Amino acid sequence: MPFTEAKEHAPGRLHEIFADPYSAFDNMTTERLLHLRVAIAELVERPIRQGSLVLRVIHGWENGGCSPEALCHRDYRIDSLDSLCSIEARLHEALECQTGCEGPDSELLARPLADAIRRAEKNGMTIDKETRQTPSRWPSFTDGLWLYTLFKVYHRLIYGEDDPYRSIQLRLPEGEREIHEFHLEEGEFAVIKPIEGAQGDSMLMLHPSQLPSVLMLL
Repeated sequence: MPFTEAKEHAPGRLHEIFADPYSAFDNMTTERLLHLRVAIAELVERPIRQGSLVLRVIHGWENGGCSPEALCHRDYRIDSLDSLCSIEARLHEALECQTGCEGPDSELLARPLADAIRRAEKNGMTIDKETRQTPSRWPSFTDGLWLYTLFKVYHRLIYGEDDPYRSIQLRLPEGEREIHEFHLEEGEFAVIKPIEGAQGDSMLMLHPSQLPSVLMLL
């Protein structure tokens, strides 16, 4: 796809299961809980059984802040529901002790953004300070689109969103991916999965506060 275009409402795997996934999870839909159970089984339980699910816990933004330098993450390979429960218990303990997420954190946006800007400048582009600090301007340079798109996903996962479901198609450095975002009473999370026929891991992304809710869904 051209790097200046974002496919924010592209058909994905759930469009093959539901006639209209955008209304399937609406509070007014009679069978929304059944629909949610089917979506969870397809997007989360299936890759767990296949050994291809990674849990990404994102944190660092609070009180309206959203600087790339502040956003961090921890990744965990998930091979069973028990391993997910174990991670939730450890994160809960770390929160109770006010130590934040356990272990060393990794920057989520700052480093790839700096690398993308460095490559753009090496290719002759001039990236001014305003462009660096304004996510909506990142698509003006190569790799900026996927960084901006993920920035918006992370922001919605931490600060909330009115739409209960969103389907996005995006080309990441690892290949073509679908992003399935859920903002529900039962929890807020997103799943990044390879498009049908492609290889690679799926990733369950959420703020640590949402992990108990997702475990309830599972």
